[in-house]
Amino acid sequence: MQSKYKYQWYQQIYENIPKIVAEATKEAAKLGLDKLRSEIGLYSGSSACPGSLPYYVLDAIVEANKQRIFPLRKIEDELREVIKDVYGDEYDAAVANTAEAGLRACLEILVAPPTMRKGDAYRGRLITPYGEDYEYFGAYGRPFPPKYKNINVDRSVSAGELGVEGKSLNNLDSVYVRYVGARYEVHGIRQNPVSLLTRVDAAKTAERIRMVAERHVESLTGFSIIGYDTPGWGNGQKDRDGVPKLMKLIGQTTEDFDVPFLVDCASCLPIIGVTPQEINADIMLWSMDKPGRAPTSGLIVGKEEAMVPVRKGLGYGGQRYGEVSSHGKALFSLSDPGRDAIVGLTAFLKILRDDPDKVKRPIDKLHEIIVEEFKTLQPSRFRDKLLITKSYSMGGSEMNYAKTWDDGGFGIPIFNLEDLYANTNPISLAQEAMGVAPSTIYSGNMFLTPGLGTLDENAELNEEYARIGIKALVRSVEIVCKYAGLTD
Repeated sequence: MQSKYKYQWYQQIYENIPKIVAEATKEAAKLGLDKLRSEIGLYSGSSACPGSLPYYVLDAIVEANKQRIFPLRKIEDELREVIKDVYGDEYDAAVANTAEAGLRACLEILVAPPTMRKGDAYRGRLITPYGEDYEYFGAYGRPFPPKYKNINVDRSVSAGELGVEGKSLNNLDSVYVRYVGARYEVHGIRQNPVSLLTRVDAAKTAERIRMVAERHVESLTGFSIIGYDTPGWGNGQKDRDGVPKLMKLIGQTTEDFDVPFLVDCASCLPIIGVTPQEINADIMLWSMDKPGRAPTSGLIVGKEEAMVPVRKGLGYGGQRYGEVSSHGKALFSLSDPGRDAIVGLTAFLKILRDDPDKVKRPIDKLHEIIVEEFKTLQPSRFRDKLLITKSYSMGGSEMNYAKTWDDGGFGIPIFNLEDLYANTNPISLAQEAMGVAPSTIYSGNMFLTPGLGTLDENAELNEEYARIGIKALVRSVEIVCKYAGLTD
């Protein structure tokens, strides 16, 4: 018997987790996972579990280590050249040890107000859309309006009212703006709001953001957005060139207000994805050990004017005696990426520049497998509600299932990011029980990329392993639906 209300239904699912895990464990042998247990995964988008480095990255690192003297400035200037080859001479680059470190540096350097002045320091306000992963930017500021003051507490950042990490900047506010056309619903075992963004109206959302900017103009210091270009992240509307309309409109708005526009591309890829020129971004950041094939590192690319203070803050701004670049200890010396990370990152960026198809091929093949395997999903009534989007920008495919709720009844259970951290997402637990490192699933989105045991040493897709992994995901969804009372 199905529950009457959502909260009762999610409690029912929670109580059935032991049965879900037990059934998934039995399914592993049927799928052939008994021979591949813990050797394959479906999402390489976490720095906690990065994919293996391909030969062309490892070889570059080994070669650099053979040299007795290897000034980091040499390879950093080489990386800058690659970026300028791709984006033009008016753009520049820098590397931090993680994307989060680069994000902190950019926010503190370009958005947070100055503090070394007499009297009280003024506060600044950063405008950011209220979608998912809002805490990446938003947790650095005090949430505004106050109804959002508890918004970050259960997230990965612990930067809300109960924060202990000290991540928040003491003179910055984060102004959250709701997407027009989005649904904000409470889902999951942890019972938190999720942002369902597949029906976002780009023009109306941009208009709302401009209205909020005008309201806060006296303290406005910047705009930010998450850089995923997929429907599940509010970017289903694109122009004829495939550029997200909302990002373009925000870029135009920021220029009118003369404040920086920062885009956190997190688990995405540069060069073959959305570019700063297309959306008028001042700064874009990528975590390069995720869909990328680089060592743990954060890539910062931006307009030269914005990058000058960023590079100085990171110690790249040149020697005092006149050199145009350097590798020194500056304000953010704790963000130093080190030699091997920069060498490996540069090697990967060269592949993106010179042979992008090498990176695109596995994405293409994996997407075909995802589409094929989800055609078998039970309950069958959900199949035509799935929105599967390939994105070179995010380095894989997004499988969004929020529309399974469109007919008024319960759809495929939606879990939130807090469920991910609390280990209360049974779809993920079922995959783990089968011996598969699970896809990242929250807010009705599944993120699927090649990289964890599904690529060979040349970074080509092992289609057999990838297909088994996707079959395990489909079966995990079916098992959870079964114990949620969802049948044909």
